[in-house]
Amino acid sequence: MSQQVGSPQGVSNAPVIADFEAFSANLTRAAMIAHAALMEAAVTQGATPPNMDPLRVGPTLTDVMLRLASRPDRILQAQADLMSRNMELWRGAWSRLTTGEPARPPRDKRFSDPSWDQPMFDLLRQSYVSTAEWLNKLASEVEVSDPIEKRRVEFFTKLVTDTFSPANFLASNPVALEEVVKTNGESLVRGMENLAADLHRGGGQLAISQTDMGQFKVGENVATAPGKVVFQNDLLQLLQFDPSTEQVHETPLLLITPWINKYYIIDLRPENSLIRWLASQGFTVFVTSWVNPDAALAEKTMEDYLAQGALTALHQVLVQTQSPTANVVGYCIGGTLLACAMAFLADRGDSALINSATFFAAQQDFSEAGDLLLFTDEAWLKDIAGKMDDAGGVLPGSAMAESFNILRANDLIWSFFVNNYLMGKEPKPFDLLFWNSDQTRMPKALHMFYLREFYKDNKFAKGELVLAGTRLDLSKVKTPVYVQSSKDDHIAPFASVYKGARLFGGPVTFTIAGSGHIAGVINPPAANKYQHWLNSELPDTVEAWRRGATEHPGSWWPHWAAWLAERSGPMRPARDPSKGPLTPIEDAPGAYVQVRS
Repeated sequence: MSQQVGSPQGVSNAPVIADFEAFSANLTRAAMIAHAALMEAAVTQGATPPNMDPLRVGPTLTDVMLRLASRPDRILQAQADLMSRNMELWRGAWSRLTTGEPARPPRDKRFSDPSWDQPMFDLLRQSYVSTAEWLNKLASEVEVSDPIEKRRVEFFTKLVTDTFSPANFLASNPVALEEVVKTNGESLVRGMENLAADLHRGGGQLAISQTDMGQFKVGENVATAPGKVVFQNDLLQLLQFDPSTEQVHETPLLLITPWINKYYIIDLRPENSLIRWLASQGFTVFVTSWVNPDAALAEKTMEDYLAQGALTALHQVLVQTQSPTANVVGYCIGGTLLACAMAFLADRGDSALINSATFFAAQQDFSEAGDLLLFTDEAWLKDIAGKMDDAGGVLPGSAMAESFNILRANDLIWSFFVNNYLMGKEPKPFDLLFWNSDQTRMPKALHMFYLREFYKDNKFAKGELVLAGTRLDLSKVKTPVYVQSSKDDHIAPFASVYKGARLFGGPVTFTIAGSGHIAGVINPPAANKYQHWLNSELPDTVEAWRRGATEHPGSWWPHWAAWLAERSGPMRPARDPSKGPLTPIEDAPGAYVQVRS
């Protein structure tokens, strides 16, 4: 039998339950699955009380309220603003209801489904958007002397308003409600099964699935560029990739990748593989594949990653190619390490070992390092140190993933929460999100040094950072440098990257690419996507640079490749990784990248 679902006045075409008995049974089953999953999570967590405020939002919001309470005039003004917004909201709703005027096109993709155009749900979304904008505006106007504290207030207020979106709750999400009715409640059963699986996988913590992890395998359909592991030590494997041209440039190219993630962001698929593209341009390509450290490596330091990592990799490249110098690339935190290595070599008189340096989304000055700065005050650092102690001296890969996900909560948390649990759907296969979920651990000594010395105290930019007994001064680095940044990068904002670029003492080419931290870097020319901006000058501020910059369509790779070719020497016969002085250990992608956290 069927039954019309009770619906608010003004909602037409309400979905109909086809089988009320099956619907009731599925609701009961979904409730039982959810209950069992939550009980299992509670047992798994044991006697440890849950952290009810893991993001430390409470103290920040309390501070906001206290500051607002000290300004009654501001409270009255805010109340008047909210009342005005609500009156306008109700006038618009009444007008649409009485005249049949269509709902205004949403600016927020969370509410883009036509189901949100129904009068009641349209009013709900419009009310939420208006109130969220009001609250975020109110928080942004709080008078705070410390710029970082002000950003903290704004960031966490937006985090809270994003959390309470009506799209994130079954009762107020018309798309999810329609799916429940259409499937006789089966979508809710599947959603609770997904919830139970993610809680189990996270050991009692919710580890939201972002993609179908079973669809990808490293070395089979991601990280497939052919090559050899030609060297390894405790910290890294050095990969040399097969040439794809008969002639290559004399000067080899070493890419120092981030140890926060696996190297294969630059080798996801053949069509967007930076490694394959560079080989096709006649470069001999070497790449670092960092170890996924366990407790045995907890005491590895930044000095170890400099000496046994970057400098050792450089030395082995020179041995393998019999070249006196190499061009080196540093991506993200790998670029920060590369800059340290260059300053170290400059102090020792060995600058010539690096012929040119390129930086992808890498920072040396952290004074404007984006929202990650909010996670580096003493309270946060203490929490992070405690997590690493509990994990045997390493930061669990999941902890870093959570931090990056929070920076883009709507895209990387709530969209999957709605899809997986409220809609009961499986996440789609997506190689980029597979890589994003393939996180690595980090040694405590290394990570705490990085957060304190670079992010919190910005010692590198100030010329106060000491590694291996050497004070690092980037002004001594005269090597030609190419610096790439991205317009929408939320991890390494272009303004921050620009300030770092101006610290070098030699010639610097700076570019801003379209898109963000990943897509801004990984943008093969054949895709014909985005754009980039170039300016041959390097004025005092990035604003002045942008005013003088010229926009160019498409990828920045060809511009960089031309710059790199000019600094890569004459052509010579291609190098076979199997026939160099270093004995191959195994085929690429090697063993280190296969170790999951």
